[in-house]
This record gives sequence, C-alpha cells and structure tokens, in this order.
Amino acid sequence: MARKIGSRYTAHQILGRGSAGTVWLGEGPEGPVAIKLLREDLASDQELVGRFVQERTALLGLDHPRVVGVRDLVVDGTDLALVMDLVRGTDLRTRLDRERRLAPEAAVAIAADVADGLAAAHAAGVVHRDVKPENILLDMEGPLGPGGAHPALLTDFGVAKLIDTPRRTRATKIIGTPDYLAPEIVEGLQPRAAVDIYALATVLYELLAGFTPFGGGHPGAVLRRHVTETVVPLPGIPEELWQLLVQCLAKAPASRLRASELSARLRDQLPLLAGMPPLDVDEPGSDEEEASQYTAYEEARPVSPGEPRRRGAVPLVPGSAPDSNRDTHTSMRVPAPDELSGGARGTARAPRAAGQRRPGSARNKPDAVRRRRLVLGGAAVLVAAAIGVGGWLAATAEGSDQPPQDTEQSAPSQP
Repeated sequence: MARKIGSRYTAHQILGRGSAGTVWLGEGPEGPVAIKLLREDLASDQELVGRFVQERTALLGLDHPRVVGVRDLVVDGTDLALVMDLVRGTDLRTRLDRERRLAPEAAVAIAADVADGLAAAHAAGVVHRDVKPENILLDMEGPLGPGGAHPALLTDFGVAKLIDTPRRTRATKIIGTPDYLAPEIVEGLQPRAAVDIYALATVLYELLAGFTPFGGGHPGAVLRRHVTETVVPLPGIPEELWQLLVQCLAKAPASRLRASELSARLRDQLPLLAGMPPLDVDEPGSDEEEASQYTAYEEARPVSPGEPRRRGAVPLVPGSAPDSNRDTHTSMRVPAPDELSGGARGTARAPRAAGQRRPGSARNKPDAVRRRRLVLGGAAVLVAAAIGVGGWLAATAEGSDQPPQDTEQSAPSQP
C-alpha cells in the first residue's frame, strides 16, 4: 500500500529492512528513488533530528559514482527519511549468502570500488562508521568489472552517527556491528577515518574466506578478539595481497592505509589475481575441541541466579544476550581493560586449508587421545570399585549384631 513521505515523495513497496529502518521503492518529482524510512524512536527524538539536519549539507554533498547519493532529507511528523538514488541490484550480503566466498579478483575489485567511495567521503570530512556487506550495493545494470564483478556502491552514510550520539549512549556504550568494529571503537575512542579502513579490510577478508577474521560466538568474544587477537594468514592467498590486508587490520589506526592508497594498491593487485579460483579454506571454530574450549570457559564462569548458561559462548558483558544477526547494531557497554585482556588468547579464528586439522588438535595426536582414554577408563574403574566397596560396607553394617547406637558412636564424623 502506497504512503506519502513528506509532500514530494510516495513510497510504494518495501525493498528491504535493516537495523536503522525500512527501505522503500518510491517515486519523486524526478522519478524513481529509494526511501529509507528511519525508525520511529529516532524520528521522535527532536534533539537527534536537529543534529541530523545539521549533517544534511555534508550528506547531500557526497557526489561520487561509488556512493549512493542522498537526494533529500524529509522530516515530517513522525517520519524521518533519507531519499536516495535508486540502485537496481542487490546488496553484497545477499551475494555472500548465495556464494559464500568470491574469487579473489572479483573480491578485490569490489573492495577497490568501496575504497574509492570512502576516499571521497573522507576528503569531505565524513566517516561512514558502519562499513559492512549489508551497506554495499551491487549495481546489476552497470558494466562488469574485473572478475565479473558488478560496480559496488557504499550506502547509509550518516546513519551510524545518527544512532550513536552522546545523548543516546552516554559515551559508555558501543553501537555497531561487532564483526566489523575497529579496536579503537571497542576501547571507547572517537571513531575517525581509519575505522572505515579496518571495516573494509574485514569485508575483503570475508569476501575471500567466507567468514570474518574475528567473528563467531558471543558479541563480547568478538569485541575481545578485535583488541587482543592477531589475524591469521589465509591459506592460498598471494603474499602481497595478504600484507595489504594485515596493514589495514592493524590495531593502531595510524598504521593503516588511507582510502585512496588502499584503492590504488588493490587495483595494482588485479592483474595478478586474474583467473584465480575462490580460496578453499575451512571456517575456524568447526573443530570439536576448539568448541569445547569455549564451553569449558562458559561452564567455569560464575552466573547470577536465574541466568542461563550459554553453550559455546564467551561473554564479555554479563547478562547480555547473544546476537546472531549481523545486520542488527549491538549496544554494549565499553568493556574494561581487564575484560579485554581476559579469556583464551591466540586460539580463536585460525583458518586452515580445507580438510586440514587445526594445529594442536587432539585429533592430530593419537598418543594424546589414547592417554586421555586410559585416564578416563582408569577413573571409571576407580568409581566402580568405590561403589562396590560402599555396597559391601552397607551389607556388612546391615548384617551386624551391634545395635544402631554403637554404629553411630564408632563413626561420629560421618554425615
């Protein structure tokens, strides 16, 4: 059913839903548009709306082929909407869900397009703050690029900043998508352009591997890995491309490349990647022993009365619920330094070639397995023996001629 958005636009049908609102196919004075109708709780916050209107000039000024242009900002009653260029295609998350991973040439071409868009935004003083596959659109009507990649455009500039304001978060919470958050955001620092480079490098890693370098499990565990873990090499990736990824995933923001530099370096890689098939790697965390480490950690953690145990989850913020939807912004308090340094370190997210066992896995150590089975078997024998002795003692006491009070006097310390 059609609905009016302000006095100039009409929304006809829903194209998709995200963490910040609903995207509609709409019509305006100049033809078809995409209308992002933001959540009602955002539109009802007058101070927040005022701040967003102040950003209007910067958003409308972002005019670049690799950025989905914002044509208008509508504030009308309870409606707060961004009117954007209509891109006829799909988002990168949908393609990843279908193909899991891309050939390196196509993955790098898409990342280079996004880096071009970020370079234009950063030059205008705008930080995206929420670069992820859901916010990268593929133009299916545009010319095919290297590796058959469709042109990629970055969308949703300003939305993360709209959601994450001091009034709403009191500077003590993290709002974002955990898999793509730079370490400095986790540590509570002000997001700058380097956070977009880190997020884009994470997206490129995901396009190549089929999973993010620090993702998996409870959001608290993901945040901890961003700060404490070192990214592990992907089997089969060219060394020069890998070093580029490592530099852009550096913990120190100053060590990362600028967006323009990243775009140029990525395009230099394209001729070397022509014809290379998608990587064949196993996602970390599928090994039973690795999963049991998290289970053991969770079982050892004290819980509050009534709080359920979360199997396979390493919580960072007590009482917070796991978030399995990467499209949903997770709101969490900024963790303390001791929380970021706690837990298992250096063991998470170690990708390996398909079929290869994780280094150190007990399944690679038959002797260790045999020893463990012997220990468990010996324990079982001891338990059985103890049960037998206990039964014999009970039978002896039952057949004894001594009165009950003598038995109690001979063993006063027994419960």
